[in-house]
Amino acid sequence: MKRILLVGASGLVGGALLQQALQHPDVECVIAPTRRPLPAHANLLNPQVDFESLPAAATWWQVDAVICTLGTTIREAGSQPAFRKVDHDYPLAVARLAHRHGARSYALTSASGANPASRLFYARTKGEVEQGLAQVGFDSLTLVRPGLLGGERAQRRPMEHIGMQVLGALDAVLPARYRVVPATAVARTLLEAALSARPGVHVVESEAILADPPAS
Repeated sequence: MKRILLVGASGLVGGALLQQALQHPDVECVIAPTRRPLPAHANLLNPQVDFESLPAAATWWQVDAVICTLGTTIREAGSQPAFRKVDHDYPLAVARLAHRHGARSYALTSASGANPASRLFYARTKGEVEQGLAQVGFDSLTLVRPGLLGGERAQRRPMEHIGMQVLGALDAVLPARYRVVPATAVARTLLEAALSARPGVHVVESEAILADPPAS
């Protein structure tokens, strides 16, 4: 039985993952720090935090594995620096604190095309957080790179919705890499990676997320 730290539990992938983790037979407890309270559950610890000043000495950092599903858009964040805080700075801050308290496995929702050398700000930021996480020292690090996510968000993203409709209509003829990836499939991939904790750094591209789930 393992203790899982989940950051981003109020988002599309994070919400799906929270439900999966709470029902998983190998998960003893889910610690999900959020800004606002989540619905109560017997196996859920939900500390309210400010990601700008995380409580470094909190005992709930003592977990077996970390799953990070934090993510926003530049439009939602309001600026590139604000976007970078959510998609780069916060995942790294969580990683360093959890690793310091003994966590040995980390799984991240990144993005298709992540590359620290990219000319595109979004792809470069995603690549840089992957690069930073690889230097933290986790025994097991899994970087999951979905393309366009499928699912109902609490906050609607119009351009993403249009993209899902277009790609959904073309799903049968598109290569797997360009198909819409259900948030539940991304969540499943992250959870299994965190629990299995295979040594080394592993990159899971979008087409692999759509394949059959790995054995736990």
